[in-house]
Amino acid sequence: MRIQHWPNPMTTHKVLLMAENSENQSVHEESQEGMPGSLRGALWMVLAALSFAALTSAIREMSSSMHPFELTFFRNLFGLMFMLPWFWRAGIGALKTDRLKLHGFRSMIGLAAMLFWFSAVAMMPVAEAMALSFTAPLFATIGAAVFLGETVRARRWVATLIGFVGTLVIVRPDGIDIGMASTLALAASAFMSMAALTVKSLSRTDTPNTIVLFMGLLMTPMSLVPALFFWTTPAPTDYIWFVAIGLFATVGQVSMARAFASADISAVLPFDFSRLIFAAVLGYVFFAETPDVWTWVGAGMIFLATLYTAHRESRAARLFRPVQANLVPTFPEQGKTPVKSTAKD
Repeated sequence: MRIQHWPNPMTTHKVLLMAENSENQSVHEESQEGMPGSLRGALWMVLAALSFAALTSAIREMSSSMHPFELTFFRNLFGLMFMLPWFWRAGIGALKTDRLKLHGFRSMIGLAAMLFWFSAVAMMPVAEAMALSFTAPLFATIGAAVFLGETVRARRWVATLIGFVGTLVIVRPDGIDIGMASTLALAASAFMSMAALTVKSLSRTDTPNTIVLFMGLLMTPMSLVPALFFWTTPAPTDYIWFVAIGLFATVGQVSMARAFASADISAVLPFDFSRLIFAAVLGYVFFAETPDVWTWVGAGMIFLATLYTAHRESRAARLFRPVQANLVPTFPEQGKTPVKSTAKD
């Protein structure tokens, strides 16, 4: 069934103004009203969680009448449309790069993650898909050790193992078969982590503007190719959904950027778990889906493992961001790059 009513959408100008304001706000700066940074960060993270849950629900709703591959194209197209006014202000300098091949590789694996994720959401309950998406940082831990040579000590390996045990609690495989939908969701998480690691490498030489711009410019035409094999002409009302999908993605990422700009990651990341709560509520209201107790138990194990990993990284002053963010444009401060970690866990 179709969701009948959504909140009145924000204009592109307002969304981009939020992003601009987030860039001008220093970490831990208290608002004029005296709201503590940790509380402000928590509220922004809850808004991000709600936006991403709504995004997933909108994808699930549209997948009943449109192939996930075609939805992926329109997600990229309308996401790019929301980005263009912001990049218009950044100027042509945002296109300058000496690593075009790596940008192309990042776009390919990002597209693979999106195709897998949209397909998984079309096949499984919203809350269960959201729970499995928490495994992305665990894949990133493995990838950082294998491909980037980062040192990962015993405690983080144990946390990663616990997280993947939580995955088994959720999917409860029959023998070695965990089901096609769960396989697609986990594959999406693995590719999300690869995309995050690639962005980490690109950020050493390219500005955030360049990275995000090439993601939108490359992924939009690339996603059109698989979409053409399953193309159906959208109905006029479908474009309202496309705008909503782009809007939810943009608001979610802007809110997440504001959350991390307001307080330490250890203070705001626990509220990211509300994504699962919102997904469960939306799944129940609009799709009559009720997650069982094992979904909550497994999701808790995965999230605690992710939270521990983020805590270890934050101690080394590394900015940790959930990997679902790599599916949508980011709005970091211009000219700033993450601090390279030298901590040993």
